[in-house]
Amino acid sequence: MDRRDFCRVAALAPMLGVLSAPPPNWAGLRRKLAGTLVLPGDAGYDRSRRLFNPAFDGIRPGGVAYCATPADVAGCLAFVRANGVPVTTRSGGHSYAGWSTGTGLVIDVSRMNSVGYASGRATVGAGAKLIDVYDKLGRHGVSIPAGSCPTVGVSGLALGGGIGVVSRKYGLTCDVLESVRIVTADGRLLTCDADHHAGLFWACRGGGGGNFGVAVSFTFRTHPTRDVTVFFLHWPWARAEAAVSAWQSWAPTAPDALWSTLHLSRDSGLDVQIGGVYLGGEKALDRLLAPLVAQIGPTSSRYVRPSSYQHAMQIMGGCSTLSVSQCHLPGQTPDGRLVRDTFAAKSHMAYQRLPTAGVRALVAGVARGGRHTVLLDALGGAVGRVGPDATAFPHRGALFSVQYYSKGTDRTWLRGIHADLRPYFGDHAYVNYLDPDLTDWRSAYYGQNAARLAEVKATYDPDRLFRLPQGV
Repeated sequence: MDRRDFCRVAALAPMLGVLSAPPPNWAGLRRKLAGTLVLPGDAGYDRSRRLFNPAFDGIRPGGVAYCATPADVAGCLAFVRANGVPVTTRSGGHSYAGWSTGTGLVIDVSRMNSVGYASGRATVGAGAKLIDVYDKLGRHGVSIPAGSCPTVGVSGLALGGGIGVVSRKYGLTCDVLESVRIVTADGRLLTCDADHHAGLFWACRGGGGGNFGVAVSFTFRTHPTRDVTVFFLHWPWARAEAAVSAWQSWAPTAPDALWSTLHLSRDSGLDVQIGGVYLGGEKALDRLLAPLVAQIGPTSSRYVRPSSYQHAMQIMGGCSTLSVSQCHLPGQTPDGRLVRDTFAAKSHMAYQRLPTAGVRALVAGVARGGRHTVLLDALGGAVGRVGPDATAFPHRGALFSVQYYSKGTDRTWLRGIHADLRPYFGDHAYVNYLDPDLTDWRSAYYGQNAARLAEVKATYDPDRLFRLPQGV
């Protein structure tokens, strides 16, 4: 071999090494798991790869691992480290951007879904769905502050903060989190709390899922439940501007026991609705609603009813006529009856009330053609009494969250109304409403907490095994 031939072979060697590298041993991974690995061609693969949103049905993972134990998770992470396979994590599969799936290995924690209670504390598996958390804790007369969608996984909700229907009274989901067990990129199972791995614990309260490891269980403080009052008030579209103006001043400063949401909708028709949950009786709620109604004008319909706490969570989740078992997607339970939904979304966090011009821009934006809704959820109360750097969730000063929600996959209307409202709301956004359009997403999601989150990432995942398109 002359020098020229030697140099040619030497140049090709790295490429030949790549070409001759053995493919990942998926069968070997399957044998090591106590849970189930579903591969392309297996029965159930098409169902296993689905998220809540059918918009992402075209994504085909290399495998979906239904992990039964933390050791399963560690084994999956060893597999992706050894083979260079991309990895994503999934709890409920509700990622707005579809980032709870991917083309590599999906680590699904839905089988680690136990819910236990003792001495004021709830221990909840990372794969538990909210409807089951409410149901099982409700049997003990307690609950945790959480969201409304029945099939959302507790892990994604808590790791991103957790805005919910009793947040003004009891705080965000992450505010009652006392410890989290998490498998890190190097396969260690860590128990994180205020005294152990405190930086990682801080990051797990608002830093977003899929960034620092795979959470497998949580311990939360609980609050006692009681009967509540649920309400839904509607007005004709002509009162939309009055409703926004009145609600944005009334809702964030109401008593902590009163949470409300304003929906401006153009679906089957234009509609104005203010609904919510009051942790008290009907007469007291009537007194609180009276000044709001006086400012907006007479309602076109009014629903105010007492309810058990558990049934109120089902009402707010849109499955009040179903059993708890039926408040799941088909396949999650034998009789699951909820349906998947194709949608696209964007968000703002509102630190200031809209001026008159902003109110008009919002109402005009909703009135434009299409099928869409803008949802404004009240904050303040207990949420605002926590410092913006006490947890990774930075938006403690926000008055309310804003979600722009469009049926289908076209983002034209979303981008338009988001741009129209940006001069008034700025660039604050909620990480649990992931928005693939955002460029300055670090600042939007995390504000001044972004730098500290990057330090935690460098400590616990220095090689960036966990890589999201908008990953810390």
